[in-house]
Amino acid sequence: MLANLTIRDIVLIERLSIDFAAGLSVLTGETGAGKSILLDSLALALGARGDAALVRSGANQGQVTAVFDLVPTHAVIRTCEENGIDVDGPLVLRRLQSGDGRSRAFINDQPVSVSLLREIGHQLVEIHGQHDERALVAPEEHRRLLDAFGGLERDRAEVAGHAQVLREAERQAEELQASIEAAEREADFLRAAVEELEALSAEPGEEERLADRRRLLMQAEKVAGDLNEALDILGGNVSPVPDLAALMRRLERKSAEMPEVMDAIVEAIGQALDRLEDARSGLAAAVTELGHDAGELERVEERLFAIRAAARKYRCEADALPGVAADFAAKLEDFESGHDRLARLQNAVREAEESYVAAARILSERREEAARGLEDAVTAELPALKLEAASFHVHLQRDDARRSADGFDTVSFEVQTNPGTARGPLMKVASGGELARFLLALKVALADRGSAPTLVFDEIDSGVGGAVAEAIGRRLARLSERVQVMSVTHAPQVAARANGHFVISKRVTDEGRKTATAVTRVEAGDRREEIARMLAGATITDEARAAAERLIVGETQAS
Repeated sequence: MLANLTIRDIVLIERLSIDFAAGLSVLTGETGAGKSILLDSLALALGARGDAALVRSGANQGQVTAVFDLVPTHAVIRTCEENGIDVDGPLVLRRLQSGDGRSRAFINDQPVSVSLLREIGHQLVEIHGQHDERALVAPEEHRRLLDAFGGLERDRAEVAGHAQVLREAERQAEELQASIEAAEREADFLRAAVEELEALSAEPGEEERLADRRRLLMQAEKVAGDLNEALDILGGNVSPVPDLAALMRRLERKSAEMPEVMDAIVEAIGQALDRLEDARSGLAAAVTELGHDAGELERVEERLFAIRAAARKYRCEADALPGVAADFAAKLEDFESGHDRLARLQNAVREAEESYVAAARILSERREEAARGLEDAVTAELPALKLEAASFHVHLQRDDARRSADGFDTVSFEVQTNPGTARGPLMKVASGGELARFLLALKVALADRGSAPTLVFDEIDSGVGGAVAEAIGRRLARLSERVQVMSVTHAPQVAARANGHFVISKRVTDEGRKTATAVTRVEAGDRREEIARMLAGATITDEARAAAERLIVGETQAS
């Protein structure tokens, strides 16, 4: 419930703080005293659209703070936790409105978006008036309220669960169907591609290894030419080795005659021949090593060029070819085995749809029963509200082709205000005063089901009096036994029913230069005077005081 409302520098309000309690609280006062400002301030704290015009003249910014005491199981606590807001104790909603039009929102002193503030505020407070088009009178809310009246939240959640399973099964089947259709269009290409890539069997890093080997082989080919030329000089027809060998043999024969001269020469020539033989042997070995497989360069180039051609063809890096091959193979497998899997998925869709339909039909049947109960409950409230000739109807329109999370049904509240007149939507048929009374009857019938913990009624008793005002007061009091109720009222019959009474008035400050709105709690001893003012107007007579006393005593005895 709303425990406290603090307002600073909003329109005519300089500073005020109001503590509220459970039960029925009423706000009374002269027309123009500032009751609407109070409600506008509360709405601002709940996430309503900000406006620079709300800031009091002379102030830079206005501020509204609403403090709520909640039961630990209230849904708004879960909403806060989902958005990272810690709730340990009261929930504090605060709104700052600057004179330049900017607005900031806070929940438990944590900055939040205005949309989140509005979402949470909607779960905490409902504000209703004669011309209100929100909450209960919004058609999209009617189905939720009917389910709340019938206690069908669990049934609706079951339908929503089946709807989610059905949507997921349909999504998977549709995606596989699209994949199969796409594969059918490119099946021939996929088969050829898979065959080509599997035959190629490219490996990650293979292109780089082949390129390195190709460079080495090309360099070796150039070196091998020079080595062959050198080998031919040392061991071929033009080799100097035979001539040197013959010369050495002639010199050896002469060495006996002049050993001191010839031995050194023969030895040097012999060493030269040994070195030349070593060189020739080395050249022969090198030529053999470099030219052991003359076709390797050709094979390396063929493989390298094939991998690069495939990479260009399939528009990928060479190292990605194995992945491309696997992807094509998977698509081909989807095509070749997809029909079996599609049949299984389509069967899952049928099963999910059967489960959904069964649950949705049960929900529709229970809604039919709840609709009749809600009609009876609301209609029973109408005579005392001077709507004895009116009737309230819950129109259910069922479409078995729908597969929404809410089931088959569209729900709308319709009324007939007089016999012989056409029945139609609540908002179109009921006048302002009738709408307010239908609204109250509906809220009483719903009690604490499908309702925010705090309900605010803005002059729903406007234009009525006597027995109707008394009936409205009784129903507001009955409603306040289940939820916190606040009512802006001009009806003394309503005010007499209140547990808490606040008077809104204007006062002049700063030597007559400023006007400010004030709120005063009316204590038990002063209630008679305020209710007498509501009965008599500006001049309070003894008769008005006596009538006020009878209202208060009568309501006290009735309670």
